[in-house]
Amino acid sequence: MAARGRCPECGSESLVEDAHYAQQQLVCAACGCVLSEGLLTTTYTDEEHLREVAYSQSTGQKEQLSRCLQRGIRRVQDLCKVLQLPAVIEETAVSYLQRALQLPAFHLVSLEKKELLGGCCVLVTCRQHRWPLSMGTVCSLLYAKQELFAGVFLSLQRELELSVPALSLADLVTTHLSSFQLVQPTANIPTAFLEDKEKLVARTMAMVELAGETWLVTGRHPVPVVVAAAFLAWQSLRPGPRLSCPLARFCRLAGVQLPPPAHLRLRELQDVLLAMASQLSWLRGFRLDRRTVVKHIGELLQHRLLLLKRAFSQQDTALDKDSVSQGCQDGQGQQDTALGKDSQQGSPSAGQQQRGGTLRPLLPPCLIHPRKRLQAAAPSAAGAALTGDEPISDSEIEQYLRSPEEIRAFSRAKAWP
Repeated sequence: MAARGRCPECGSESLVEDAHYAQQQLVCAACGCVLSEGLLTTTYTDEEHLREVAYSQSTGQKEQLSRCLQRGIRRVQDLCKVLQLPAVIEETAVSYLQRALQLPAFHLVSLEKKELLGGCCVLVTCRQHRWPLSMGTVCSLLYAKQELFAGVFLSLQRELELSVPALSLADLVTTHLSSFQLVQPTANIPTAFLEDKEKLVARTMAMVELAGETWLVTGRHPVPVVVAAAFLAWQSLRPGPRLSCPLARFCRLAGVQLPPPAHLRLRELQDVLLAMASQLSWLRGFRLDRRTVVKHIGELLQHRLLLLKRAFSQQDTALDKDSVSQGCQDGQGQQDTALGKDSQQGSPSAGQQQRGGTLRPLLPPCLIHPRKRLQAAAPSAAGAALTGDEPISDSEIEQYLRSPEEIRAFSRAKAWP
């Protein structure tokens, strides 16, 4: 379309209007000089009213994905591919990522936190779909610190107002044991160490339930508890060739990393098993220790509830003679008291007995073996000399006056000759 006027560069009158990417321009056909440029219009409500807007608010800008969003989507897709997650989880995680990056709370965060946002979306989606996935697994894939990842995870949950259910320990046991090489026949593992997956999962689940009933799971990281329970379950299924295998070798054969607290969780589980074994009459003749009690795990788990009730009591069995005679008038009470005494004397290696013949109450380990507390600092010479009977000066006594009656009484006392 020709336009009137002359080109300021060459003086030609052949000026045309050119629609370049929907942007009207006045161009000289002779030399190509651009005389004027128009503004863009959007395809949204602004186009209906023919309003001119800037490029940052135009349709072309909104159609392009930001570089941060593109990298986040690729990271989500890579995580889902590595974890072999279903397509519905990947789509939901991408939608969460798109919603999160539109919020102002995630605009000015550091680049490191933005890179973890995709992993948080995957973890949230897996929890909502009951897909067993731990935070440690995602952090190991992203080479991220768990403290930083947990902060981004909580921020995402709060900003999007998402309901995220807690990870079931049973699902974690099934997922963690599925990666064990001991349940997959290979040439590098001896035949005596191979175990059926279903049997190992069932026995480990029973051990984890026992740990939960004895306060060994609450407030602890679940992976060390699962590793210790799986080790005891694996030994109990074939005790003969496996009792001599330590926990470190078991983890190497299974192809999993040995978490440092697993040794502590193993010792706590063994102590619970010894306390339960001391209540079985047919085991009192054996001098059981932490190693040999593994042979009887099947029997102990079969009578778990009764043995826990007898092995751990909130009541003190070393009562005075008057209370014992009053509480044990019937024959059944005397039989229970005798059973409690025999169980304490029959297994000297149980390790759960206390001095004076009492039974240890069923309490969390942090209350039974508290950490060393900081000792109070020694009082100074000036502080030791204070007895509390020192007189209060007139300038300090006003700090202790509260009611108007006290203030008036103090004023009258000062005015008294």
